[in-house]
Amino acid sequence: MTKRRNLADIPWRTASSRQIYTNPWISLREDQVVLPDQRTTIYGVVTCGHCVGVLPFIDENTVLLIQQYRYVAQRVTWEMPTGGVHSGETVEAAAQRELAEEIGYRAGHLRWISTYHTSKSIMDETAHLFIGEGLEELKLRPDDTEFIEVRPFPFEKVLQMVLASEILDSMTVIATLHAARLKNR
Repeated sequence: MTKRRNLADIPWRTASSRQIYTNPWISLREDQVVLPDQRTTIYGVVTCGHCVGVLPFIDENTVLLIQQYRYVAQRVTWEMPTGGVHSGETVEAAAQRELAEEIGYRAGHLRWISTYHTSKSIMDETAHLFIGEGLEELKLRPDDTEFIEVRPFPFEKVLQMVLASEILDSMTVIATLHAARLKNR
């Protein structure tokens, strides 16, 4: 066991890589990798890049959540506004764009609360989470491809939904737990 533990911090080397699939949102590749003990194996990697999520507070105790049908989960979900970061866009600009597109607001102040890898094993995606405060309503037409209901919730209700696993979206779960931590300081 000691021998394997000594190899735990040695990076794996990519011997070769081939693109399997790509579209504007994701790509899938298959790598041939050399392990620390010099054996080789294949490794599938899905790349999505960076994404953002904003827990928008309309006042100190009320947040806006969106409800929508999620195809992959095959269910309707409650979650905070989230989305991808476009090429050349800052994470803050992406967060403001997602707020505008999904709930029709702009945050007067974005407070960064966390950055994390959404999946450490097969997915190359980094999420940047914010709390949105000082919301200003915008006059925008909804995106033609999104079918979203926006509803205010008491923050304590959202926290209860997270703790009861009624909200399963990892970005919303993590942002809500961080917001609860910050409120209890």
